[in-house]
Amino acid sequence: MQKLSTRRLARGTPLLAAGISLLFSIAALGEDGDGSVAISGELKEWHAVTLTLDGPFARETDKSPNPFTDYRMSVTFAHESGTPSYTVPGYFAADGNAAETSATEGTKWRAHLSPDKAGSWSYRISFVKGKNAAVTPSIGDYVAPYQGVFGTFEVGKTDKTGNDFRAKGRLEYVGAHHLRHAGSGEFFLKAGPDAPETILAYTDFDNTIAMKEKVPLKTWSPHAQDYRKGDPTWQEGKGKNLIGAMNYLASKNVNSFSFLTYNAGGDGDNIWPFTHRDDKLSYDCSKLDQWGIVLAHAQNIGIHLHFKLQENELDDHRQGAAKKPVVIPEALDGGALGVERKLYFREIIARYAHHLALNWNLGEENTQTYEEQRDMAEYILNVDPYDHNIVIHSFPQQQDEVYLSLLGSQSVLTGTSLQNHWNVVHRQTLRWLDMSRAAGKPWVVANDEQGSANNGVPPDPGYQGFDGWATEKDGVSVYNLHDVRKATLWGNLMAGGAGVEYYFGYQLLENDLLAEDFRSRDKTWDYCGIAIDFFHDNDIPFHRMRNMNELIGNTTGDNSRFCLGNEGELYLVYLPSGGTVLLDLSEDSSRYKVSWFNPREGGRLQKGSIKTVKGGSKVSIGNPPADEDEDWLAVIRK
Repeated sequence: MQKLSTRRLARGTPLLAAGISLLFSIAALGEDGDGSVAISGELKEWHAVTLTLDGPFARETDKSPNPFTDYRMSVTFAHESGTPSYTVPGYFAADGNAAETSATEGTKWRAHLSPDKAGSWSYRISFVKGKNAAVTPSIGDYVAPYQGVFGTFEVGKTDKTGNDFRAKGRLEYVGAHHLRHAGSGEFFLKAGPDAPETILAYTDFDNTIAMKEKVPLKTWSPHAQDYRKGDPTWQEGKGKNLIGAMNYLASKNVNSFSFLTYNAGGDGDNIWPFTHRDDKLSYDCSKLDQWGIVLAHAQNIGIHLHFKLQENELDDHRQGAAKKPVVIPEALDGGALGVERKLYFREIIARYAHHLALNWNLGEENTQTYEEQRDMAEYILNVDPYDHNIVIHSFPQQQDEVYLSLLGSQSVLTGTSLQNHWNVVHRQTLRWLDMSRAAGKPWVVANDEQGSANNGVPPDPGYQGFDGWATEKDGVSVYNLHDVRKATLWGNLMAGGAGVEYYFGYQLLENDLLAEDFRSRDKTWDYCGIAIDFFHDNDIPFHRMRNMNELIGNTTGDNSRFCLGNEGELYLVYLPSGGTVLLDLSEDSSRYKVSWFNPREGGRLQKGSIKTVKGGSKVSIGNPPADEDEDWLAVIRK
């Protein structure tokens, strides 16, 4: 029997029911499910497999019991060999089709698996009820007939190829400076947008509201042209424009984007996962399912997901010498790891952790205490069955204060999301790579925000008449997209970093809050794609390489020239202004072939003025093929 939904549509129009049909539907409310289980999805290795339980009837807004806090569903999935085995958190899914129906109630409860292996898999459901049982493992009583339900299903080999992450497997932290795909063994470098931070403030998502007049919701209309027939949508064609935006990014060979999942009280104040902005214990099933459609599509076209779990303005915002917290109503548990924060992490992980390529960022420009940061990271690690990369982002001037406390075994962090001025990226990336390695736990170090706050990475020259220069308040032109390519993109990669995401600033066109047109940085994305393709197309073992600036006389880590190498195998020398340099091979008597790569245009390696060099001394690598005053990358391979 169809149950009445009280969901309000995205435009605020209530669903209608009347007369006898209304009374008939109300009479049926509250009927629990029979405990049956459906397994859906493409039952293949690395593909999303969804288990749906017909469980107790609930509404999103129920308070006693609250379906989010007072039920704890988890599912243990195990391969027939015994390894691996994952205990996956489950969640309330309304009618099981909420993205389409906007349902607020139902009997469907879900858990997701991304299986590592082909073969037979088993599942066993644990279903517990009790006050705050979802976030307190010791609380609750088993609920019949749902507790202990078990079964099996078969998983085949993946049939995906190319950039689709299902062809490569889950990204894993392996104790190194780069993440590795568990299926293919391929190591990962990222490049893409860090802006707008309000990507999910989209008119087509249910119950998404603009709280600030100057920060409207997005339509993503500039990317309507990029939607392709057959791509996913919901509710008769909603979502096309944002799906198109993902397609555009993938077409430029960039492979990552970041987004806030909660910013109430922040700069945008238009993204939250709850049924209402200030109800932190009731989650919006249809909105979160719709988010999931976009995120799944991004994964399937090779785009990494950078979850920014909170914004600076809504953590506990500690200020001043005494570091006293400022009271912020939107902060979950006032910054502590309480019921609100635990539930938030659990709900996000339950719905999205099965995706293969992602990281959890504890917070943008995070100002919480070390204890709060440590506790959050440990809780996420304990709930996430797949142990995804956990990072944190801080103000540039607070990096020592934040990061030094979290290095090594002091925390479970496996990486960092750096914010620095565009022209110190190389030096700062190097610093945290070296510091983390010295502490005994190498971090994955990305540069995800470039200063100044007003400018960030500027639009392309000619975009809506823009001259291409990012300027400071005094009107002096300071840098452009070419400077960003040299000092930020290649600065991070040649330090041994994990890649970049580009921040758009507040002052320029298509800025960090209002951007809807990724083509505003079209040429910049070309440069990113060229860089990422270089490493993969030329079989560069970057995961085995380290920065060796000392071999080319750059002992201070400035932006004059960079060297990344693996002794006895390969050296890369990046020259931002062309020319030549001496490479110190005094300790290496091998013979090397010298070729050149064009970071502006990409393509095949080219011949320069010198074809080979013999080690045993400092040797000249010769000159690049042309445009000697432009940036070039020398590839010196044994």
